[in-house]
Amino acid sequence: MVDSVFVGLSIITVGSAILSLESRELLYGGIALAISMLGIAGYFIILDAPFVAMFQIAVYVGAVAVLIIFTVMLVRAPNTVTKKETKKRKIAGILIGLAFLGLASSVLGSSTATQLKFNDTAPVFDVKAIGKELLTYYSPVLIALALTLAGAVIGAMALARREDIEEKNESTN
Repeated sequence: MVDSVFVGLSIITVGSAILSLESRELLYGGIALAISMLGIAGYFIILDAPFVAMFQIAVYVGAVAVLIIFTVMLVRAPNTVTKKETKKRKIAGILIGLAFLGLASSVLGSSTATQLKFNDTAPVFDVKAIGKELLTYYSPVLIALALTLAGAVIGAMALARREDIEEKNESTN
């Protein structure tokens, strides 16, 4: 069961990372980046580290990816999406949705999924101890994380500013 979940997460994570790099539209790239980061949080859940997974979701998906998406949406022209809705696209979307629904129901309905047993003797998390460890032992990591977030914010602002300057130069010429 864990192997199939790992393979599924790997396909989603690597596929959306490739989409985020290859996407021509920045908005689609930002959404693909957020999906890739959610896949990485899934790896942490598989590794039985839910605290790190929630931290991944809160910091990277919640802050960096959403910041990039909002910056692109607020700065760009209103007609960023130029694709037209056709019958073929509707049918393809419905088929992909049905395939995903079938895959999800087969994984959730398999006999191994119903036989999962949870460890009732798992240690209880002490929030004060986690906070103390974060602010003492892991403080260099948190500082590096803060600098990474600051770099992402500055990069998103520079990207938005560069496009704004290019648009002003084109309109004055």
